[in-house]
Amino acid sequence: MCDDRADGNAIGRRALFVTGAAAALTLGSVTFAAAADGGRGGQETQTVRGTLPPGAPDFVYVPVEVPPGVREIKVAYTYDKPSVPAGTPGNALDIGLFDERGTDLGGKGFRGWSGGARTEFFVRADDATPGYLPGPVRAGTWHVALGPYTVAPQGLTYELTITLTYGEPGETPKPAYPPERAEGRGRAWYRGDCHLHSWHSDGRRTPAEIGALARAAGLDFINTSDHNTNSCHPHWADVAGDDLLVMLGEEVTTRNGHVVALGTDPGTFVDWRYRARDNRFGKFARRVRQAGGLVVPAHPHATCVGCNWKFGFGDADAIEVWNGPYTPDDEVALADWDSMLVASVREGRDWIPAMGNSDAHRDPDPVGMPQTVVLADGLTRQAIQDGIRAGRSYVAESAEVTLSFGASGGRGRHAGIGERLEVDRDTPVSVRLEVSGAPHCTVRFVTDQGVLFTAAPLPVSGAGTVEWRTTASYAAYVRAELRHEAAAGPLPGALAAFTNPIFLGHR
Repeated sequence: MCDDRADGNAIGRRALFVTGAAAALTLGSVTFAAAADGGRGGQETQTVRGTLPPGAPDFVYVPVEVPPGVREIKVAYTYDKPSVPAGTPGNALDIGLFDERGTDLGGKGFRGWSGGARTEFFVRADDATPGYLPGPVRAGTWHVALGPYTVAPQGLTYELTITLTYGEPGETPKPAYPPERAEGRGRAWYRGDCHLHSWHSDGRRTPAEIGALARAAGLDFINTSDHNTNSCHPHWADVAGDDLLVMLGEEVTTRNGHVVALGTDPGTFVDWRYRARDNRFGKFARRVRQAGGLVVPAHPHATCVGCNWKFGFGDADAIEVWNGPYTPDDEVALADWDSMLVASVREGRDWIPAMGNSDAHRDPDPVGMPQTVVLADGLTRQAIQDGIRAGRSYVAESAEVTLSFGASGGRGRHAGIGERLEVDRDTPVSVRLEVSGAPHCTVRFVTDQGVLFTAAPLPVSGAGTVEWRTTASYAAYVRAELRHEAAAGPLPGALAAFTNPIFLGHR
């Protein structure tokens, strides 16, 4: 049991109510008296203490009865972090807030989430802590949401302090959002980073700082992706410009994997309070698409708690195969994606493009490492999304790396990245890759049969052209990889770049 007690107005031992499939618990209410002075000022504070056992539900809701006349609600919390044996998770407790509209899935009552990034927050009509939404503090039952991310064997003891400030509310600002287009260069290759975190979740950078770093990294577009909140959306208008398209999104951070909602309508919130076994992900994937966004599972083989992707890829528009500096889990994700390509050509079904993003949070995380380079008809939200969805893209570790990859054969036909070269099975096909900015890197051509061609390392200049001849009967698709020199052993070096495939033959 979760044993909660309150100081201030004593409410003693509080009842527990299961609110759904043992995935969430609701405690007894914290009650505040109405303002004695008619709402002209003053504060009232309640402190709640409790202990969550190992195996606690994903979410524990603490109802707060908010009377009329409240100007601001402020919440602070602490919890114990006892020593645990090596390899055993310790305590980690997330927090958020829902208003009087309730805690039902879909987020109608959502007012903010800071995960474990903050120990306190406030909400009022004219302002809110980053991660939270400003707006009126209306009377009714609000809920502080506690998310025991991990619980130590000893249990997790917490203290929650809720302060109401009475008084006249301020005016809620009208949000301004970044435009959906930038100047661009017409049909061209555009560089972007679609997985970035600001101080609206667990990042440490402001939107302005991220924008400056994006420009310094040679990016043309970015996508906001703070964890489980849309609070940052109104704070990017001043960052965007003719040279930088800012798309709005969210990293939907569930207990069974993370997914980037890429380029949604301004103000879109996507709920995250479900697991794969709940069979609810499809509903929220549709929510992303209805809001004009793309569904992109993020770092599907990451080793952090709750990061490994368990929802399948049937609802994915693209997959984030490369996340931040290249690591072994990226190598696993790349191999897994390649196996999916093989299955798609052999089963005659649609394929899912790959992309790469930095997932940058704070210094020294580099923005734009890696970056997805997209062939688009212009620098607009829709054109960039169309290019990503079609797989007309490659991933590079920086703006220094530039690729041109194509295949030709059979009466002068030509196909580029993400396209199909319609040729007979035995028609000779010439595959050509032009590279710059990749000194000493090795070029590999990967097909549904594996790595069928490896070239000599590129010169110190980093520039070169590699050609290979094949047929559709020998290779159903071809994609290119650039890899750094391996430090030692038989394993390939870290990626410098890779392309989405070119398909060969008739569908």
